[in-house]
Amino acid sequence: MGAPPTPVTAGVPLRPGPGVPPANRALTRPRRRLLAAAAALVALAAVGAGSLLDLRTPTPRPADAAAGDFSATRAYEDVQVIAARSHVAGSPANDQVRAHIEQKLRGLGLETEVQDTVAPEAGQLSGAAGGATVARVRNVVARLPGTDSTGRVFLVAHYDSVQTGPGGNDDAAGTSAILEVARALTTGPRPRNDIVFVLTDAEEACLCGAAAFAASHPLAADGGVVLNLEARGSTGPVIMFETSKNNAKLVDVFGRAAPHPVGTSFAVEIYRALPNDTDFTAFLDQKFVGLNSAYIDGGAIYHTPLDTPAAMDRSSLQQHGDNALGLAREFGRTDLADLRSGYDATYFPVPGGLVRYPGWLVLPLALLAVLAVAALAWLTRRSGRAGTGRLAAGFGLALVPIVVAPIAAQLLWLAITAIRPGYAELLDPYRPVWYRLAVLALATAILFTWYALVRRRIGPAALAVGGLAWLALLGVLLAVAVPGGAYLTTLPALAGALGGLVALRTRQTGPWPVVAVTAAAAVGVVILLPTVVLLFPALGMAMGGVAALVAVLLGLTALPVVDLLHPQAGGQRGLVALRARRLAVLPAGAAALAAVVLAGVGLRVDRFDAAHPAPTHLMYALDAGTGQARWLSHETDPQPWTDGYVDGVADVGDDFPGLGDGELRSGPAQAANLLAPKLDVLADTSAGGERTLRLRLTPQRAVRLATLHVDTATATVLRAEVGGRQVAVEPRAGRWGFGLVFHAPPSEGVEVTLTLRPIAARVALRAMDASDGLDALPGFRPRPPAVGVVGSHSSEMLAVARTYPL
Repeated sequence: MGAPPTPVTAGVPLRPGPGVPPANRALTRPRRRLLAAAAALVALAAVGAGSLLDLRTPTPRPADAAAGDFSATRAYEDVQVIAARSHVAGSPANDQVRAHIEQKLRGLGLETEVQDTVAPEAGQLSGAAGGATVARVRNVVARLPGTDSTGRVFLVAHYDSVQTGPGGNDDAAGTSAILEVARALTTGPRPRNDIVFVLTDAEEACLCGAAAFAASHPLAADGGVVLNLEARGSTGPVIMFETSKNNAKLVDVFGRAAPHPVGTSFAVEIYRALPNDTDFTAFLDQKFVGLNSAYIDGGAIYHTPLDTPAAMDRSSLQQHGDNALGLAREFGRTDLADLRSGYDATYFPVPGGLVRYPGWLVLPLALLAVLAVAALAWLTRRSGRAGTGRLAAGFGLALVPIVVAPIAAQLLWLAITAIRPGYAELLDPYRPVWYRLAVLALATAILFTWYALVRRRIGPAALAVGGLAWLALLGVLLAVAVPGGAYLTTLPALAGALGGLVALRTRQTGPWPVVAVTAAAAVGVVILLPTVVLLFPALGMAMGGVAALVAVLLGLTALPVVDLLHPQAGGQRGLVALRARRLAVLPAGAAALAAVVLAGVGLRVDRFDAAHPAPTHLMYALDAGTGQARWLSHETDPQPWTDGYVDGVADVGDDFPGLGDGELRSGPAQAANLLAPKLDVLADTSAGGERTLRLRLTPQRAVRLATLHVDTATATVLRAEVGGRQVAVEPRAGRWGFGLVFHAPPSEGVEVTLTLRPIAARVALRAMDASDGLDALPGFRPRPPAVGVVGSHSSEMLAVARTYPL
């Protein structure tokens, strides 16, 4: 049987003969290679710049902006009041913040009240450490009645701060934004639906304020739409990072009503899988629907004394407020009867808006991308640009940069943290841009090195098809496991395959093949470049390998354009071939050098100083019964300052169960003259083999929390009631089987009722309370200017405990 005739299109053979150099067997073969490369790179750079510019935050509006507009300048005046100092739940400072919020809302003519109650925690934010968690909370609730309400829209933020910082961003940003939104809404026509403003208490402690409102406040009885405003940093775009399930209709409103819609279904999928909680969690537990938004860059100051009003980027505040006001108005006029669509949407930002499509399209699109790449592989083989063996090799070798780049990025960060150990205690460096660029340069160097090494042997066409095949395969895996993230690889793979098919079916020496593959790469840039940029602050440099992975996937979508940077070296011999190979490694060498230089600049620029102190963690724990005291730290590799207090490792779970289990760095401390919380027996009755103790736990000083634990060797707790509320009894392993943590305890104490099954004649109970601030303790040496406090809920904690046998 004879060989089939060679097909011809526009006078150009689709199947080159054996004399055609391997390097020419690419998806495009322009005559003027450098000109084509320059044009393609300029086009992709323009697309990338447009995508990143779309993530910019808006210019803050001045104080004299129109009454119906949101003004960050006006809102910032409230930020300065709210974040004047640390205001942890239950503190006098928090009472002053609450009074300011009440005054502002009442001054707008809104129906305003304070919900004062005892509530359990929501989610698993804090209770896992010490036991069942409750708090005394005082939520500020105001309502703007609708004209013909079909439901309620809730704008939610928390007004308390952590003990280690004033909360200039977390969450004075959300609280002040809601106050300014409330002002703007009261200046115009009343909305159709009720708008309820909920400023919650004790979010930092246990989400207890949100849990109390969502579960027991009359305005929450029928559910509604929740817009939660948060901040986990000081700058950057506001990202809508979490939704309720079946979010398609909610996302549609977000896409058309938020003036600056930044959000991805991938972020929602990831956040749902993580053990993180905000006030939004409490509302989801009660079957509300809604959206959760925050700005997250500048995470080094999160929960630290540096989170002051001055640290806030008012452009981020402006975006927060613009989006909240736009969404409040849209949901305020929308029929809220049915916002559950029955499916989640896939969505992501593009210049000018938000792309969104139904979740049920995810798997069909992923399979279509696989078919398109398979068609490209078939046409590549049929046109003679790569045989079956080369295509298989291209597919296998394309996995190399996908695996190597993330590993290299993690190793780079390990090396940097070895030089600068203090980074281990930070969400992100103070000035992370240089390190982020170093990771991207490293990923680029790996991709270019890999390509230069294998291009001549395997061929550009086979490598391009192999890279797209991995994207398509990842798209199918994501469609099954993480549907909201499948677009990241499915759409670039589909675009790349279609671009390759067009390139192979058009005149190879004309401009259209280059146009086709450049347009396909542009799709990858629009989708993946913003993802890389947003991943860095979302995950921190400690997980920079994830951003490196996405950067490599972006590079694989653009391999036909990358190929234009390489000379046509196929078929040459001797010095010409050597010169071509040397030219091929120039981009890789330049990227590798850039990675080293950028990392070095980062180390040079981001030094710890008085304005950017090294974070340290220290606690003090006193056993008032034995008079023994110790310093404690969570630092695994103590900073020099911390090392002056701790000299070993100890498990403090038996002595201080309220601090949780696990080993801590420990060192001896002088005993301070401090009283443990007092435990009084109000009633003690026995019946049917059960003993009921009614107790009052009263702190003897101003404290942030109090805990009570029962020794499993003396009794088993059957039921527990705190402040008149039943709490879950979930015994833990170890000596102290049942534990209770009460945040913001009132000065008159907390009433606790325990129903026990006695094991011994006396029941042993361990009482502990904790305040904040170590300055007045004997033996404490103030931190030097360049030494700071890590953002932790236990930093600077002063705990006093005692065992009471009853």
